[in-house]
Amino acid sequence: MTNDESAENVSGSAKSTNRRGMLGMMAGGLAVGAAAGLGSGIAVGSGANPPALPGRTERFAGKSVQITGATSGIGAAAARLFAAEGARVAFCGRRIDRGRAVEAQIRAAGGEATYIQADVRDEQQVRAFVDGAADKYGGLDVAFDNAGITIQRKLHEYTAEEFDLVLGTNLRGTFLSMKYQVPHMIRGGGGVIVVTSSSNALATDAGKGAYTASKRALVGLVQSAALDYAADGIRVNTLIPGTTDTDLVRALSPIGGLPDDAYRVAMKQWASSNVAGMGRLATPEEIAAFALTLASPEHPYLTGAQLVIDGGKTAHA
Repeated sequence: MTNDESAENVSGSAKSTNRRGMLGMMAGGLAVGAAAGLGSGIAVGSGANPPALPGRTERFAGKSVQITGATSGIGAAAARLFAAEGARVAFCGRRIDRGRAVEAQIRAAGGEATYIQADVRDEQQVRAFVDGAADKYGGLDVAFDNAGITIQRKLHEYTAEEFDLVLGTNLRGTFLSMKYQVPHMIRGGGGVIVVTSSSNALATDAGKGAYTASKRALVGLVQSAALDYAADGIRVNTLIPGTTDTDLVRALSPIGGLPDDAYRVAMKQWASSNVAGMGRLATPEEIAAFALTLASPEHPYLTGAQLVIDGGKTAHA
């Protein structure tokens, strides 16, 4: 699979180039397997059924939380989980329809959330999102900087614009978010920032040069920032997820156009043989739950760390 975090999907032009992922050589066989699986009544899903998440607490009651790249996938799951634990959640993303849908879901469940359209590549939009959300919810306690994209191709086949697009979203976008989040946390006496990197920062594959460079750079960015702001009571850590069952991953797959049930059967079949360790993809909720753990007040000595949740992927590599 390709991208380990889910946030904003790549643009249409970028999507068209992303057909050299792990599934390329498997596409035909998986499509046949999916059809056979549906015909024989195989249960659908991205892998073996994951265990239920632990019961909700109120770890973030009254806290102000900001999330970037939260109109789908891990970011959207995190928005729902933070709100379920009492947080006031502001989140951004480019896709207005999806952002409003996530906001409506949270509010319908009794949570507090506000969607603000913003593209993390645009400094003024980032600043407007961060400052506007902090004004609305009375400061900033937790930031989950999750937005990211990928474009896959051999290194010499990237255009400079494509390379800049990936680095500009994943690395520069995180820098901009932190640049405007940190002053609010300093004024509030501290806070927590969690940044989504990727298992590709530790062990990667061919065709992921821009993505891997951006995700490995995020680890260094976080380590330095953790030292910059430790005295201000701000903890900064990197989340390292493995391949996760998100819209972005599906968009990069040559079997992504299959009907939902057929795609899930095919992906489950593929993952059982090709994903090291647990043999399945992570669910967005599993990764989001770990982000909440890193953001919680339960680990006050944890900063500057890179925490891996990849089902054993990098242990195998």
